[in-house]
Amino acid sequence: MSRADVCVVALAEAFRGDGEILAAGVGGPITMLAARLARLTFEPDLLTSDGTCLLTGDVPPLGAAPEVVEGWLPFREHLWLVLNGRRHVMLGASQIDRYGNTNISCIGDWARPTSQLLGVRGAPGNTLCDPTSYWIPRHSPRVFVEKVDLVSGLGTDRGAFDLRRVVTNLAVLDFGGPGRSMRLVSVHPGVSVAEVRQATGFPLAIPEAVPETRQPAGEELEALARLDPGGLREREVPG
Repeated sequence: MSRADVCVVALAEAFRGDGEILAAGVGGPITMLAARLARLTFEPDLLTSDGTCLLTGDVPPLGAAPEVVEGWLPFREHLWLVLNGRRHVMLGASQIDRYGNTNISCIGDWARPTSQLLGVRGAPGNTLCDPTSYWIPRHSPRVFVEKVDLVSGLGTDRGAFDLRRVVTNLAVLDFGGPGRSMRLVSVHPGVSVAEVRQATGFPLAIPEAVPETRQPAGEELEALARLDPGGLREREVPG
């Protein structure tokens, strides 16, 4: 078992109870693995795609074409799902604050940024209409900031529909703190609460007792070995 395995399972847990909804991991291999792992194990009614326009009837490994196709998902139908809350998306973020406002657009002043990033893309619509979770592979004060430079994705203080959880290489967090602010839910094996606090650039709600993030079960490790035979998940999690 590796830290990457723990992170994938923690993200998969965000889909628990979703039922028949499109599980969309757009933050890289780990988020895609989380959706596929959840479908293979405890949430079989989830809809998963090949990453483009096909709904998959089976759950193929990363990079492999599905053997069974359940349906076609053109962009207009994808937008219908987004606008009607039928998609749980896992996003990344260059900056995130205590209320879950995120920035993927630019670093610095909007008029003259020091770094140009992706742009707001679909983040406003996703966070306004659908369940949203985040995968942050490097938990640091540069990412977890007091105030984002530009709001791309909406936080709980700006009308976000349903921010579920934030999973990082150190911990699992949600928005159960005061005023729906970020709260520490668990720390990964080998990580201390003090490390998470030090890596967060704002005061974090921390319960008196913080459990350890659950470790993958045997069937989950077997599923991950099949879904990611090339070990792509290991490249996303710093050593």
